[in-house]
Amino acid sequence: MFATKGLSKSFGRLTALLNVSFEVEEGEIFGIAGPNGAGKSTLFNVITGIYPPSSGRIFFRGKDITNYKPDQICHLGIARTFQIPTTFHTLSVYDNLRVGAIFGARRPQSADEVLELLGLEAVRHRPARNLDLYTTKLVMLGAALATDCKLLMLDEPMAGLSMAEINQFLEIVRRINQEKGVTIIIIEHLLDILISLTKRMLILSDGQVLYLGDSKEVTADRRVVEVYLGGKGGIAHAHR
Repeated sequence: MFATKGLSKSFGRLTALLNVSFEVEEGEIFGIAGPNGAGKSTLFNVITGIYPPSSGRIFFRGKDITNYKPDQICHLGIARTFQIPTTFHTLSVYDNLRVGAIFGARRPQSADEVLELLGLEAVRHRPARNLDLYTTKLVMLGAALATDCKLLMLDEPMAGLSMAEINQFLEIVRRINQEKGVTIIIIEHLLDILISLTKRMLILSDGQVLYLGDSKEVTADRRVVEVYLGGKGGIAHAHR
């Protein structure tokens, strides 16, 4: 469904991504992890048209979408969230979802469907500025879903949440994937979460592919242990 081929991105002398290639199958939940500064968010920004790639190609459903603009990419069926929750603060929860529906899908009823899916009916009319972190993240997720996306890209969506909230969010991600048939690429720091959620994952280090394969085998890879987990002590911390 989706693929990158030799994707690279440089900012002057800084190489943020170097020859990153991976594929995502339709209906899959695909994980991306790596230490801070590994290039994870840059990868998302290049894929979604915020930054043009320095080299390499991006394909969605067989179509070369390299150098497409963010709005063009959204209209094709790719939507994303950001590390820092982004909403229209003065608009209600429902109107935030309507923005996504009108811009992406041009199907107004999708806002109502997403409101129900995410359990946001109780805060339907509440201004987005008056929400807690978890609900704000749900609204940002809902606006992306309301575009009727076929590929959903989540950038550390569970950062700052409690374990109870993380478990609730994971359940929602699984429902989006299974009930709505949405393919998902998710960036997450905690490997135990990615291992439980995905079958395959990509580990980035210094902008390059360190590991690409079975999620359950990742902690057995010596390079991952040394570079990402910082030795045996790091496994216990990141795989808690």
